[in-house]
Amino acid sequence: MPLAQGVQGGNPALNISIFGAFVLVTLVVVFRASRNTRTASDYYAAGRSFTGPQNGTAIAGDYLSAASFLGITGAIALTGYDGFLYSIGFLVAWLVALLLVAELMRNTGKFTMGDVLAFRMRQRPVRAAAATSTLAVSFFYLLAQMAGAGILVSLLLGISGEAGQSLVIAVVGIIMIIYVLVGGMKGTTWVQIIKAALLIFGAALMTLWVLGRYGLNLSTLLGAAVERAGTDGASLLGPGAKYGATDTSKIDFLSLGLALVLGTAGLPHVLMRFYTVPTARDARRSVVWAIAWIGLFYLFSLILGYGAAALVGPDTIAGAPGGANAAAPLLALELGGPLLLGFIAAVAFATILAVVAGLTITASASFAHDVYAGVIKKGRVDSKHTEVRVARITACIIGALAIAGGIGAKDQNVAFLVALAFAVAASANLPTILYSLFWKRFNTTGALCSIYGGLATSLLLIIFSPAVSGTPTSMLKNIDFAWFPLSNPGLISIPLSFLLGWAGTHLSHEHLEHKYAEMEVRSLTGAHAEKATQH
Repeated sequence: MPLAQGVQGGNPALNISIFGAFVLVTLVVVFRASRNTRTASDYYAAGRSFTGPQNGTAIAGDYLSAASFLGITGAIALTGYDGFLYSIGFLVAWLVALLLVAELMRNTGKFTMGDVLAFRMRQRPVRAAAATSTLAVSFFYLLAQMAGAGILVSLLLGISGEAGQSLVIAVVGIIMIIYVLVGGMKGTTWVQIIKAALLIFGAALMTLWVLGRYGLNLSTLLGAAVERAGTDGASLLGPGAKYGATDTSKIDFLSLGLALVLGTAGLPHVLMRFYTVPTARDARRSVVWAIAWIGLFYLFSLILGYGAAALVGPDTIAGAPGGANAAAPLLALELGGPLLLGFIAAVAFATILAVVAGLTITASASFAHDVYAGVIKKGRVDSKHTEVRVARITACIIGALAIAGGIGAKDQNVAFLVALAFAVAASANLPTILYSLFWKRFNTTGALCSIYGGLATSLLLIIFSPAVSGTPTSMLKNIDFAWFPLSNPGLISIPLSFLLGWAGTHLSHEHLEHKYAEMEVRSLTGAHAEKATQH
């Protein structure tokens, strides 16, 4: 079936027009924000000028990716209860971020994760390790989003052919680079706020529309979904449709859930958002607002998933180009025709733009601040303008790599890329962050063992897992070199990273306890943090 017919009854010209309008509006916002972007603090942390509610909304915009909007809705439509478990993992993860990371990271660091890890360690090796981990997580997450743009092109805009999809991926990448170069963190934050508002409004509108079809009765909706699914309909309401077939699949879900819950608090682009607020209190409020918006959206996704199952049908969704990703667009077309589909198409692309912009500025800031200023220049940069210039050049390079990678991976199964990003974040970043904040004995050797060990282990296990080869849904379908049985390595790599950090610390004779007292006071009070107040 031609890609232009990907969503029967859709109007690609309308979809592109609405998306173009969103791009124009956000570019105006970005250019206005750029007038106040002068210093490194402005470029990296938006001058710490956003309030808790504003930053919390931006975090929601940054966190709710195309996978959340399209992927989870489709997973619920096809597998019901098991699909909703993704939402639970993504949401519960914010409790870890709120209780253990948000406030302490904001008080201790300045611009990047490397600031926190290097606070009481030897600067150059730890900053290099933190930057390596940040770039690895950001690049694979970025690659997944860019490849997702190719899927959306075929599904929503009716652009067929290799050249057409590649062109649109390149356009998405160029717009993203403009956001980051011109607006810095402030412009990117406003794009994420606008995108979050559009996404939650669109999901709320469709949710009320679906419930209205069934008399605002959830039981009636669930019954209709079961009936439409036919003989397998009852499986939508209970566990086991996706992860209950074998013992391995159950362990695999446990591993995935562990990576999702612990990975969020180690995602560099999420951690960097805590530096955009002026006080520790605003950092806490940011997470509370983010939890509220994200939790509300995932409740909407439950209704949308079962609504798609009831009104569109699992067979129709599974047979559409893009598979499960087609559930939300097909539901929009069923409810409101081409106009609502056009709006949802624009929201989906806005989602990709906002997320890739956040990832790009995080990766470029980590290279410029940690590698260039901290490692190469040993903290002696001629001026802050030089550092910002390096960050902008790095953003262009990362954007070009993301475009090339997205074009190369546009026909591949990109689910493993997201799993890789969360697994690396949970394995390499979170253990090192927690040890740095809470363990007095922790030292440089422990940090390096934890970061590099977690990074290497998670990469190795995923390369030799069914996510990459050996199954019909693998990235490499016709090759089988998988010997690790789980698709996500979190169950092995996360505990191993904690163990490596502990072992490396005890094997080293380096003692840095005298610096821990200063870090503890600063992390708990915000004393001496840039533009911070004590609470």
